[in-house]
Amino acid sequence: MPNLFSYGTLQKEQVQIETFGRILHGQKDVLTGYRLEMLEITDPEVLRKSNQKYHPILVFSGNPEDQVEGILFEVTDEEILQADEYEVDDYKRIEAVFRSGKSGFIYVGK
Repeated sequence: MPNLFSYGTLQKEQVQIETFGRILHGQKDVLTGYRLEMLEITDPEVLRKSNQKYHPILVFSGNPEDQVEGILFEVTDEEILQADEYEVDDYKRIEAVFRSGKSGFIYVGK
């Protein structure tokens, strides 16, 4: 099963239930070489689900000092596509390797 790294609103149970129909299970992990910036969300459906106007977005820095803590969730292939729907067009999905040595998908700025 693929892994999906959440550093923001996908950690909220309400967002998980509305996006995937269930509460996700995962473990804390760390992504190095990235930092977070804030992105203003204008998509009304995402605003409704998250109840947040600004969402964090990963930006690659290449600096090993930069670290983003989050949760690496186990998801299905279908749930990856549901996450793609939730994440607005400002994000793109790529694969990364985490401090634990596990790999998974992250959403970064386009």
